[in-house]
Amino acid sequence: MKKNEPNWLVVLRTVMPLGLSYIPIGLACGVLLHAAGFNHLLTALISVMVFSGGAQFLIASMLTINAPMTTIILMMFFLELRYALLGSSLSRYLKGQSLPFILTFAFSMNDENYAVNYLKFATDKHWKPSQALMVEHYSLLFWTVSNIIGSLIGSALTINLQVVDFALTALFIYMAIMQAKSRLIILVAVLSGVLTIGFLVLMKSTLGLVVSTLLASLTGYFIERYLLAHKPESHLLYKVHDPTGQQPWKNLTSRAQRGFSYAISQLNE
Repeated sequence: MKKNEPNWLVVLRTVMPLGLSYIPIGLACGVLLHAAGFNHLLTALISVMVFSGGAQFLIASMLTINAPMTTIILMMFFLELRYALLGSSLSRYLKGQSLPFILTFAFSMNDENYAVNYLKFATDKHWKPSQALMVEHYSLLFWTVSNIIGSLIGSALTINLQVVDFALTALFIYMAIMQAKSRLIILVAVLSGVLTIGFLVLMKSTLGLVVSTLLASLTGYFIERYLLAHKPESHLLYKVHDPTGQQPWKNLTSRAQRGFSYAISQLNE
């Protein structure tokens, strides 16, 4: 940091890599939200109010299959519940702050700016809560502007909803693969898929997605808890890797990325 550098510029330098990384995925999110029926104003509002790539892609996906609002809200609730844990880990750095500050900070937090702020608080003793809040606002600005531009691009293209479905499927497959870090997680993912099919058939409603997700998550939690307490050497707890030492599922991840990129490039056809 340069001496006497303005505070806003210090924070901007810190958050710039994150902001730039938001641009491509934000553009794609804006395009898909427009295809799902959101106009430019609604896209801007949902970007500010939700501020979560995973949740916004989920909303677009659920709307394309005409899921009821109750199901969408419940899915978002369980998807975003992790922020209760993330926020609690930052609470020690925000002691003495006013309630309005805490509420504003919580409203603007997401996975990425949480990581930036947690790292800064842990490594920089001069990092202030006000600077952490600026990180959140800068990242929110990058995300919202990218979504709006994506919506404008989407309005200029003829969107094929079949391509949108493919793009969303590729995205969620990629997200699932990135979480496959142990055999137990893979087992829970397979169980979740089987339960989802079963409950969708039985309930004839997308509410089956919520029920299957909860049951699979609880099952995975109790299995992991039991294994850690009684069988810590279980193969289910082993991390997934390959003999070459490369990242797990590297080839599948690359294919999912290419599939999503191809779908976005074909939206104007």
